[in-house]
Amino acid sequence: MGLTAVEKVLARTSSVQSVRAGDVVQPDPDFIMVHDGVVRGAKRELDAIGIDRLAAPDKVVMVTDHEVIYGSARAAEMGAYNRNAAKAWGVKNFFDVGRGGHGHIFPMESGMLLPGMFYFDNDRHATNAGAIGAFGFRMGMEISRVLATGTNWVTVPKSVRLTLTGKLAPGVYGRDLGFYIARLLHEGALDFELDYRVLEYAGDLDQFDLPARAALCSSPTEMRAYGVFFPPSERILAFARERAQRAFTPVYADADAQYEKEATLDISKLEPQIALPGGVHRAVNISGIAGQPVDHAFIGSCGSGMYEDFAIAASVLKNKRLAPNVRMFLAPGSEQSTKRLASDGLLGIFLEAGAVLLPAGCGPCNDAVVGPLHSGEVSISTAANNNAGRFGAKDAQLYLGSPATVAASAVAGRITDPRAVLTS
Repeated sequence: MGLTAVEKVLARTSSVQSVRAGDVVQPDPDFIMVHDGVVRGAKRELDAIGIDRLAAPDKVVMVTDHEVIYGSARAAEMGAYNRNAAKAWGVKNFFDVGRGGHGHIFPMESGMLLPGMFYFDNDRHATNAGAIGAFGFRMGMEISRVLATGTNWVTVPKSVRLTLTGKLAPGVYGRDLGFYIARLLHEGALDFELDYRVLEYAGDLDQFDLPARAALCSSPTEMRAYGVFFPPSERILAFARERAQRAFTPVYADADAQYEKEATLDISKLEPQIALPGGVHRAVNISGIAGQPVDHAFIGSCGSGMYEDFAIAASVLKNKRLAPNVRMFLAPGSEQSTKRLASDGLLGIFLEAGAVLLPAGCGPCNDAVVGPLHSGEVSISTAANNNAGRFGAKDAQLYLGSPATVAASAVAGRITDPRAVLTS
């Protein structure tokens, strides 16, 4: 009986020949990621029991991505605390403000996170690792245990496999498909249980570049997937080889790997989707909601924060201005993408349109520490989710769409099908 891709990753890092769903292992991670908002809690927990040295400081990656702009004295104090913690712990891989970007994006873009790798992370959007063919495991605040010991016990998760057939139509993107899959999961049309499971994609996958794959990791995360995995295509491998900071070995499921459940989905007739306020699973065809006025737009987040996402939006915004009542915020996923957008002229398109550039990171998607909404306002964005209060006021209405849909809607001042703009 063969192994799934994630079983192979966990077997390698646990120094065993094979593992099965339900086995308990202690994997040796390729690195350990800690985001800015949890450093204080982790350090205080370790200080309280007299642990002042990390087991593997050379493997620890500290990232400032949730609160990049200090909008309060509290945020500034947290930043200072984190810098002191990095020094005390001897962490050299500290990507502070202006030095990295979004922790679920820039490691892939910089060649730090590569196919076949495994890492521990305090944040659940570690699922993004599946876009490049790696596996990130969320620890929450138990990340302190990993910092202290270098590992933690892990129960090998079950895997389900979704085979995609057909090609996405022009003007339809990975985020649209992600919302649609979330809807099918919620309705039971895809009979998968994702809680503490890995969703592995199969089928016609060559059409999906790295940003599209990241988008397709995002929505299943909101549906409780513990991991998402794409077998890396030759295009993904070429991308990784060009940037790799170390040698890597991609992994693929065996032909006789065992999955809890499998399903097939034809994606050829999908149209752009909008996730209605209240969850990514509340997806509808854009034709059913077009015309809804909007006040606020945001492009970024771990699901739509790569350079190519902004290039798509720029193609919609070129030679246009935002609607007078709309304010738009941009949060690239990496400092590298910000520089690239500036050097190739795409940033100018956004600025001429009236958009506001934020530093690389989570942006408003981190509970609206920047760019919040007022009571009763309406947003269209590419955020990770749209639960009530995500962008500030609990009675604000939060709609989600692809970068193209967000850009087209920001220009029109109402939810707009991007296909009309892209073909005009």
